[in-house]
Amino acid sequence: MDNRNQLMQARRQKLQRLEDMQVNAYPNRSYRTHIISELITHKAELLASEEEVSITGRLVALRRQGKVGFGNVADESGNIQIFVRRDNTGEENYDVFKACDLGDFVQIDGICFVTQMGEYSVKAAKVTMLCKALRPLPVVKEKVVDGKTIRYDEFHDIETRYRKRYLDLLLNPEHKHSFVTRAHLISGMRHFLENRGFLEVETPVLTPLYGGAQARPFLTHHNTLDITLYMRIAIELYLKRLIVGGFERVYEIGKVFRNEGMDRSHNPEFTLLELYQAYTDLDGMIELTESLIKHLAKSVLHSDKIECNGVELDFSVPFRQATMLDLIKEYAGFDASDFDFERIKAFCLEHKMEIEPSAGSGKLIELLFDHFVEPKLIQPTFVLDYPREISPLAKLKPGETEIVERFELFILGNEYANAFTELNDPVDQRERLEDQVKMREMGDSEANVMDEDFLEAMEYGMPPTGGLGIGIDRLIMLFTNNTSIKEVILFPQMKPEN
Repeated sequence: MDNRNQLMQARRQKLQRLEDMQVNAYPNRSYRTHIISELITHKAELLASEEEVSITGRLVALRRQGKVGFGNVADESGNIQIFVRRDNTGEENYDVFKACDLGDFVQIDGICFVTQMGEYSVKAAKVTMLCKALRPLPVVKEKVVDGKTIRYDEFHDIETRYRKRYLDLLLNPEHKHSFVTRAHLISGMRHFLENRGFLEVETPVLTPLYGGAQARPFLTHHNTLDITLYMRIAIELYLKRLIVGGFERVYEIGKVFRNEGMDRSHNPEFTLLELYQAYTDLDGMIELTESLIKHLAKSVLHSDKIECNGVELDFSVPFRQATMLDLIKEYAGFDASDFDFERIKAFCLEHKMEIEPSAGSGKLIELLFDHFVEPKLIQPTFVLDYPREISPLAKLKPGETEIVERFELFILGNEYANAFTELNDPVDQRERLEDQVKMREMGDSEANVMDEDFLEAMEYGMPPTGGLGIGIDRLIMLFTNNTSIKEVILFPQMKPEN
């Protein structure tokens, strides 16, 4: 039997001892008068009054010697020492304390005092077991190298941390910061949008068709209806239906699912903000996006400068704006503004780029942008004027036949937001989706599908509208100086160990 199994067996024996004493190791209720941070904040008053307090938490340190024991109890707010003596608790209750192990949850009733060693503590009059932990917590190991303390326990390993996030948070409490920031950022988004008159709504996650983005879906089967359903890849098409129905400003923060590759900035399940505003356009979305991000920096980080990946991002100045074609010309030295397919294709092949059979000039221009430009956009940059071919839901720019009113916001070489002047011409929209169907038939598995119900809604009329999507997980990465999306998702998708 290995050491870990011996420790687990010893804990089960202590559980049996508690049962033999008729002590419930998993009671239904607990009680506390203070969280631990309050004991520390009100130290002087509690020492003077000798008021009885009750605290609850996990035992994170434990040492016993005969009739006396010390430990440390931690809750979400802090950590405090406890002093347990048999003369104070009585023999039966001290036996409960003797059955405690590291990791157990306990309730301590007593008074606050200062030990002979000067340690502020709770002197226990009673110890109540709240939850007997049957597995020992992993031991946090440290070693000093060149004067620096280095951790090398199993939860310093990244994969283990992601798979067992509950232990990661327990042993590495500093990692909670990213998720606290996440909650504050989402709350800040809601506050900002509500102040601008937006209504939060909820739309279906399971849909009979998928659309609103270029991505492959996950599919499932509904047994009662005997139909195939898809996990949504975007929120767009249902929110547009609401604009048709008379709502003028709507948004949703929700999960979307894309059956695609995984890397440091992609997880198949991620959180998206999508919003739609009637009687505005791309310029309105630029103003809203820039104002929102600057507001979040100020309200969440209390600064208009962010340090991320060793780069200082300055949100105090206006974000740069540049067209996709101008940026390709700047970084690749190639002018693609004539949309000449053969000439652009030859340039792509010259630079050994892989071209899909369904690609037209617009897709090749996107390929050039991805290759030459995207990694170089470090400071916040709105990239404008996208090809019509890769933007089937966006309105054409006035006077243009191949360019639509669309932007993507890039920071540190990654996309953070995507917005359109939304296409509200139902005839043009049908033609665009028909083109997407042809691309799909040519092998483009990420092309949009034909959605007749959405087209019918468009035929009832949708006012001029601006739409915006922001990837929340990536924004959290930016705000918490993380380089992997798995650091900001509590339970990221992982390949099974077996």
